[in-house]
Amino acid sequence: MAKSTTLTRKGTSKRATSRARRHLRVRKKISGTPERPRLVVFRSSKHIVAQLVDDTRHHTMVAASTVDHGMRGAEGTKTEKSRKVGELLAERATAAGISAAVFDRGGYRYHGRVAALADGARSGGLEF
Repeated sequence: MAKSTTLTRKGTSKRATSRARRHLRVRKKISGTPERPRLVVFRSSKHIVAQLVDDTRHHTMVAASTVDHGMRGAEGTKTEKSRKVGELLAERATAAGISAAVFDRGGYRYHGRVAALADGARSGGLEF
């Protein structure tokens, strides 16, 4: 009997393994540059984190999340908070001189909180 070679590790769920596989598939196709960094999204059950990454230097240029000092006690649903995080990220990116980015959904479906973050970033002036 042959062993299967998958990304599963002991203690990781099939959901996490599937997301990691999707994320690797997306990352093969896109990368960030100093002029057009990669907008990375991480979504947990309570929070969402977004950052602009320059893959040539492996450097985070700008970041925003729901655990930031200004967002910590914000009212609203998780989707509304995600939209605010996108707007905050776009504001910080504009201050840093960044106007365009490549969107990396991180293996998550472009739906709900991930889409709200992207819409917030677009309304804040970030192009992708």
